[in-house]
Amino acid sequence: MITFKKVELNDKEWINHRLKQAQYKSCDFSFVNNFIWRHSNHIEFADVNGFYCLKSGLGEEQMYTYPVGEGDIKPIIEALMEDAKERNIQFRLRGIPESEVSKVEEAFPGLFNIEAPRDESDYVYRTERLTTLAGKKLHGKRNHIARFKDNPDWQYEQITRENIEDCKKMNAKWCSLYDCENDTNLQLEACAVSCAFNNFFDLDLVGGLIRREGEVIAYTIGEPLTDDTFVVHIEKAFPDIQGAYPMINQQFVTHNCQDYEYVNREEDMGEEGLRKAKLSYYPDLLIEKYTAVLK
Repeated sequence: MITFKKVELNDKEWINHRLKQAQYKSCDFSFVNNFIWRHSNHIEFADVNGFYCLKSGLGEEQMYTYPVGEGDIKPIIEALMEDAKERNIQFRLRGIPESEVSKVEEAFPGLFNIEAPRDESDYVYRTERLTTLAGKKLHGKRNHIARFKDNPDWQYEQITRENIEDCKKMNAKWCSLYDCENDTNLQLEACAVSCAFNNFFDLDLVGGLIRREGEVIAYTIGEPLTDDTFVVHIEKAFPDIQGAYPMINQQFVTHNCQDYEYVNREEDMGEEGLRKAKLSYYPDLLIEKYTAVLK
């Protein structure tokens, strides 16, 4: 049986080296995501012959993420299949990039059912379009931002050691507003957000906030994902302030993402409201991630 361990900060250099080699645009292949969600999603990893291998979930819900490394993928997947057998669980390999599906099928012809769950697709947008919001389709976003700017007492700031506590306080208010304590999914998300804030600078995260009349009313946190893609991990705004969400979205991209061609705004996880919000920006790419299940 493979020995898996929790993802820790001192694993960052080794893991990031492999992820950078792969250059996958999927948010699954982010050290930050694997780290901040490690408790909520029971994420563990192992070094299998130099490959970064993830296991998540508990009991029968355990599954593996497509390994990242250099060399022949077949013996690595075989090792994970043997591990699943020893754990007496069905082997499931998730997060397979579309470019890697053919490798899996060639290495294991007819062995897996392979499909791409719609809920797990990443929404990716061209940075220029999120910056300018040009075109008829995004007219509504421009209108919301204009209404936000009707109150001129606002400012955008980078998240720093001096203002990060203000973001934490705003996030606590947001959680109270949405009654996070009585919503299991929001509780798990709150755990991940807290981890991101508490390790913000060690994780080399990038963040921005908006103040209105001196109070933080929105913030965003992300990081470079590949050489041409920036990923947004967390975004919060008070929903009763018109234009707060599109404003923090545009301001963050304008100030922090201009060196990247694309911005990945992650999955919708099957949540109807989140899907509607992400589709309203008309993604340029919908990155499908495939799951292989042993027949």
